[in-house]
Amino acid sequence: MEKNNIVAIIQARMGSTRLPGKILEDIEGKPMLWHVVNRIGFSKMINKIVVATTLNKIDDLVENLCKKNNVDCYRGSEVDVLDRYYNAAKEWCADVVVRITSDCPLIDPMVADKVILAYLKNENSFDGSSNTIKRTYPHGLDVEVISYDTLERACEEAKKDYQREHVTIYIYENPSKFKILNVENNKDLSCLRWTVDEKKDLEFVREIYKLLHNKSMFLMDDIIDLLERNPSIKEINKDVEQKKINK
Repeated sequence: MEKNNIVAIIQARMGSTRLPGKILEDIEGKPMLWHVVNRIGFSKMINKIVVATTLNKIDDLVENLCKKNNVDCYRGSEVDVLDRYYNAAKEWCADVVVRITSDCPLIDPMVADKVILAYLKNENSFDGSSNTIKRTYPHGLDVEVISYDTLERACEEAKKDYQREHVTIYIYENPSKFKILNVENNKDLSCLRWTVDEKKDLEFVREIYKLLHNKSMFLMDDIIDLLERNPSIKEINKDVEQKKINK
């Protein structure tokens, strides 16, 4: 297992279609994006965290938040997210790229490390690892890990608009070219929704933080334990549907 420069790239923009400006919505006194950065910062495997936002004027707010909190920020295309990722990875000399999205304020650094370690142990046989191919983790704990070379190749080869908009979709669509290792939880929790697309999702996350914020870092098992003790919390966003990819 070689020593790699492992860079987490968090894609973030103000122009969400379903909940505009959600990444700066307040959760326990801090913007949602701050929580994503803070939580992934507890990873023991990641060397660098970069927020990749757009060149749009409104995303000056994202860059300003990064500057205020000493977080590296890269600005690139809004629609060509694959290009934005690739250039951010290139600028920070990544050997391994960890893809995190800014709508996951309950992201678990231990889950991230598990997915990263799975790739590092198998990097001679695989181009990356993911816990999203066959879902067993809650939506909102999504972690994708790919080598820089794999990202570069995808950026060079992907031609369709939706393949440019969704960073890893071209990779998954070409299993003959790329081998991605799926990382599974010991229990199927894919029915749980912890990501933020709509107001009800935000209400759900705020309730989790309100009840667990006294912990310096609460993890997946803490949230599951809380939900088992307070099942009514799951009712808050149970009717929200996962956004589909338009091809």
